[in-house]
Amino acid sequence: MNFPIIRYILGWVLIVEGLLMLIPLIVGFIYSESSGLWFLYVSLLSLVLGAIMSRKKPASRDFFLREGCVTTALSWIVMSVIGCLPFCLSGEIPSFADAMFEIISGFTTTGASVLSDVESLSHSMLFWRSFSHWIGGMGVLVFLLAVIQMAGGSGMNLMRAESPGPTVGKLRPKLRQTARILYLIYLSMTVMEIILLLAGGMSLFDSLTTSFGTAGTGGFGVKNDSMMSYSPYIQWVVAIFMALFGVNFSFYYLLLMHRWKQALKMEEVRGYFVIILAAIAIIIINIGPSSAPFGELLRHSAFQVSSIITTTGFATADFNLWPETSRFTLVLLMFIGSCAGSTGGGIKVSRVIMMVKTALRELQSYVFPKSIKLIKMDGKPVEREVLHGTYVFFIAYMLIYVVSVFIVSFDGFDSVSNLTAVAATFNNIGPGLELAGPTGNFGAFSDLSKYVMMFDMLAGRLELFPMLLLFYPKCWSGMVRYRKRVK
Repeated sequence: MNFPIIRYILGWVLIVEGLLMLIPLIVGFIYSESSGLWFLYVSLLSLVLGAIMSRKKPASRDFFLREGCVTTALSWIVMSVIGCLPFCLSGEIPSFADAMFEIISGFTTTGASVLSDVESLSHSMLFWRSFSHWIGGMGVLVFLLAVIQMAGGSGMNLMRAESPGPTVGKLRPKLRQTARILYLIYLSMTVMEIILLLAGGMSLFDSLTTSFGTAGTGGFGVKNDSMMSYSPYIQWVVAIFMALFGVNFSFYYLLLMHRWKQALKMEEVRGYFVIILAAIAIIIINIGPSSAPFGELLRHSAFQVSSIITTTGFATADFNLWPETSRFTLVLLMFIGSCAGSTGGGIKVSRVIMMVKTALRELQSYVFPKSIKLIKMDGKPVEREVLHGTYVFFIAYMLIYVVSVFIVSFDGFDSVSNLTAVAATFNNIGPGLELAGPTGNFGAFSDLSKYVMMFDMLAGRLELFPMLLLFYPKCWSGMVRYRKRVK
């Protein structure tokens, strides 16, 4: 393990976070809020620590996947510890566990909250909550790749560890160009949504915070009722952009390059929209057009389906009161999630498609034992390593989910609350059902359960293995051997 380069990258992460904290500081000055000064103090702390850690460049540039995973996991933990300090020090979220839960939920774009009265927070704190979604949506390490030149294959190992999906590829020959293209698409779509929300009569502050939550598919709102009190126009804009941010960003790159046929061949994107349309139809039929005007029913169904499958978590209705079939449909969408290479969470549509194809291939082998059928995606054979990684991911995913539910169950809440609370945090969604429903919050859970769900949020955002590697003893024994070799 090359510890010096991990220390060096962590230093740059703290520098970037310190600079980003100056933005909510400005918001605090605009609204004449004294609580905004805490962002100045924490920003200075972050910048000083970052400067100290990144001052000395590492002698060795060895940087493999192990270092990439450990660096990514530690970066998100360090970023969360620093990011929660303004909440704690200002007294707006006095409990460290609650403040950590809130900021990890923000950076991982989960949107689960321990707060019962969101509107009681100052504008600077509300802005930081929502801005953390935008920071975490594309990933702070991807941002570093866009602005800092990394040596050798270190950049690819960082992107593989932080980017969601079974595979990570380059859009351009140079990884730095790929990172810049991703952020350009991300920023452009965010600006487009802000403009459309402003056109619908939404205030600038609400437009910014809502767009940050939509772009990062996070779901932190600035109103206690989430998106329920906004106009149908605004709800439709947010619903559409939630769905768009759940699409693999490679799809947008192909469209920009006028490679229409290649873009339309992406099975995952086609499957993603088929699942959305099918879920909307099921909910409309289940609730029944007679219960409300069709236009209103379509809007609420489309909004909630888009919100849940993209793991955003905004709400325009209390879907906890919907019929059982509709609620179960939303729970299924929690696990499926959005596309790989998007800002959304969940298992990912591409993995679901590969697992279904694998099951069908296995059935075919029983009927035709001598037949050989390759698993293909977008007309290309899927590599064996990718399929193996998908199976291992699913096994690890289910083990973590079961263990997490078991620990959370000691709080004594009902099974639906426990199951969906863990599913909502592990899949980076936000609201679950019952106690953790769209009109509830996670404040009633014990600190132990909150820390379990914090781990789940980080593991879900980082595709499990970077976080699991921190608990693998041989990973750290490798660091000791490396340091001896350097000496």
